[in-house]
Amino acid sequence: MNQKVVVAGGGIGGLACALALSRAGVEVDLLEQATAFGEVGAGLQLGPNAVRVLEQWGLSGALHACAAFPESLRVRDAHSAASLGKLRLGPFSRAHYGAPYATIHRADLHGLLLEAVQREAGVRLHLDTRLAGYEETPTGMRVTCENDTVHEADALVGADGLWSRVRIGLLGNRPARVSGHLAYRGMVAANDLPGVMREPVVTAWLGPRLHVVHYPVRRGEWFNVVAVVEGLLGRGHGGPPGSDPQSWSHEARQADLMRALGPVCPDLKAMLDRVGGWKLWALNDRSPVASPDEHARGRVALLGDAAHPLRPYLAQGAAMAIEDAWTLGRLAGAAEEGAIDWTALFARYAQTRWQRNARVQARSQRNGTIFHASGPLRYARNAAMAVLGESLIDNPWLYSGPPDPLA
Repeated sequence: MNQKVVVAGGGIGGLACALALSRAGVEVDLLEQATAFGEVGAGLQLGPNAVRVLEQWGLSGALHACAAFPESLRVRDAHSAASLGKLRLGPFSRAHYGAPYATIHRADLHGLLLEAVQREAGVRLHLDTRLAGYEETPTGMRVTCENDTVHEADALVGADGLWSRVRIGLLGNRPARVSGHLAYRGMVAANDLPGVMREPVVTAWLGPRLHVVHYPVRRGEWFNVVAVVEGLLGRGHGGPPGSDPQSWSHEARQADLMRALGPVCPDLKAMLDRVGGWKLWALNDRSPVASPDEHARGRVALLGDAAHPLRPYLAQGAAMAIEDAWTLGRLAGAAEEGAIDWTALFARYAQTRWQRNARVQARSQRNGTIFHASGPLRYARNAAMAVLGESLIDNPWLYSGPPDPLA
């Protein structure tokens, strides 16, 4: 097609976008500000909606080589250990949604996408290249970088995260929203766990103003552990975590975490005690997307956290970025031979994505309230889960996606 797009950001969303557009015949210049490709963090969950996309991209083998595929999601009380609910995954997910539910180390997902992108002749990767600004020209976009390089292209996609410079240029410098929630993240080898704790399941422990989730990664050889508590960072940590992409996390002390959690049941304590070290994130997000104009304008589009950062209470952050990328690739691949009208394509992309992403943002925030409930709301939650069972936990509207923009 002789079309070129600049993608700002070399994380999961940016790589997915570069892969999808390249597969559609579009040349891509991907700009990554770090001096080497890599991913900060630990594990993440991929619902059938995201796994379906990876399978369509021919990445099923790579995914199975490094991910785990839990048999179920179990919800338990963090203090009493009582079982509150269960959702079947494994064969149930494949049968109902046509794809499995996967759990994977963030670096492994990033790595398999990077390998796929590196096989694409139409993608040029630029490290140590941070976007400084951009402007629309009569024929396309002119992107300038801090290292004085200039990239001319037909369009620009901002996949540069919560603190996106592309977003600032498009929508203005609107500050992110501080949630007041802190996420402690760590890893533990499966061999270091008691036998009952090695089961291939996602376990969510709920308590007042807190919850803990753990699940297998790396073929079940490790478990990712995330504990979220409500509170504020103490002094000495500087600005909000995430404002500097090189310091997204802080070293954290287990004593601080255990103090914030309070007394927990023996099974949960056994898991937490075996985590070798913790990293700490302050969780920030934005209000749900309010219109398609917040997703794209003219020849500029936003993708993933740059458009719709999520709280982690629906486990869909990576999945929504992958869905965004798939949608762009689908639209570009369906364009008639010749020049693509990027303004029209981005408008259709935004129209397809904004309401779904806004719903996921709102549901994620609501889930946080439900997970951390106390008092009457907590009792109502537990009673509802006991009566309604997995129908309350399952999300057919979500897992059956992504919606086809060409349908």
